[in-house]
Amino acid sequence: MFALYPRVLAGDYPAVFAFYAAVLPELTGYALAHGDARSGYASWDAPGGATAFAVIHRDDFVGEVTSAPGEGGATLVVPVADAAAMDAAVALCRRHGGVLVAPARDLPGWGLRAAHLRDPDGNLLEIQTY
Repeated sequence: MFALYPRVLAGDYPAVFAFYAAVLPELTGYALAHGDARSGYASWDAPGGATAFAVIHRDDFVGEVTSAPGEGGATLVVPVADAAAMDAAVALCRRHGGVLVAPARDLPGWGLRAAHLRDPDGNLLEIQTY
């Protein structure tokens, strides 16, 4: 059975690849399955073996699909166990080029705690815990 998974269109493919290669294994347990910093496409598999996330060079994608969304168009959510795990996840992302947009804070109307960062290509990453 196939499952849906997010794919980021990267303008600066090497930087975006390096960011996700550094943070996805620790944050999600995903393992790099295909690609590298020069390939223009990379995918990560979940522990069960199904593709869970991918990055593709924007220029390659737009060359084939002219209706592609603009830069920084993806919003990704990474759930974590608790506030300590959130602090560690934010620190990990920042060490690898993530830019803090909003520090960890309680969102009362939503019943969760969240921090927001941008990856090296401007895509929004939300680290959250309930």
